[in-house]
Amino acid sequence: MSKNFDDLLSKVKEVKIKKVAVAVAQDEPVLEAVKSAKEQGIADAILVGNKEEIKELADKIGMDLTKFEIIHEPDVKKAALFAVQLVSSGKADMVMKGLVDTATFLRSVLNKEIGLRTGKLMSHVAVFEIEGIDRLIYLTDAAFNTFPDLKAKSQIINNAVTVAHACGLKLPKVAPICAVEVVNPDMPATIDASILSKMNERGQIKGCIVDGPLALDNAISEEAAHHKGITGPVAGKADILLLPNIEVANVMYKSLTYTAPSRNGGLLVGTSAPVILTSRADSFQTKVNSIALAALVAESLKR
Repeated sequence: MSKNFDDLLSKVKEVKIKKVAVAVAQDEPVLEAVKSAKEQGIADAILVGNKEEIKELADKIGMDLTKFEIIHEPDVKKAALFAVQLVSSGKADMVMKGLVDTATFLRSVLNKEIGLRTGKLMSHVAVFEIEGIDRLIYLTDAAFNTFPDLKAKSQIINNAVTVAHACGLKLPKVAPICAVEVVNPDMPATIDASILSKMNERGQIKGCIVDGPLALDNAISEEAAHHKGITGPVAGKADILLLPNIEVANVMYKSLTYTAPSRNGGLLVGTSAPVILTSRADSFQTKVNSIALAALVAESLKR
């Protein structure tokens, strides 16, 4: 089981090196991350975009382009679609967003003919290494689904479990996060949490342990759970935090990123291959970590 990103990076190097197709690759921070991933043996890359602009940026950051395949496509929409097609055709293992707006990129990912649709719900999983916590925390969904209903939440759990399994966690503990630990008809998230727990108990959600509703403190802190008399297999030991909606999840993601000593990476799953959808505000290390996560998930999807 990987307890931090150093463990994850070591685990990546134990599998066959994966290839990431970069959509509209003329983006300096993304090229820096791809360069580092190559140097660290995390992943190789195919760069799709404007060759002259890619070369100009590569020269600026000291990137040897002779070590990478470059496909010249100056049209942004066509470049995004071509990068996705490289993955769907098996020439690459995962796709990464470059200098292209998210809507255009996702339209390519969801293209009916050459996209990465599976019929499953897509969701975002952020993986955090947080100082003072002895395990990785999987946070979902902070970027894609806005106000998921019960059915969507069960699929979001399944997607997060896929990522946790890829990272070596055989039976992740899932906490549906709410404000309280009791079912309150006036708080719909608590009702969803109790039903998700029962679905897991009856084998409808597999590969994990789901127990909730749980407030955040009692999900991640055994001390807090003990003081409040909260018991159960997940109390204080949660690996996956299922947040009730995108507003709560996004605030928690950014709070951890900007106010806590932490490292993170993230990706979209529910597709036939991992999708790396980093923000321009994400750090260089977050982008590298995200490539590493995607490589592990790509490896697990091939099994």
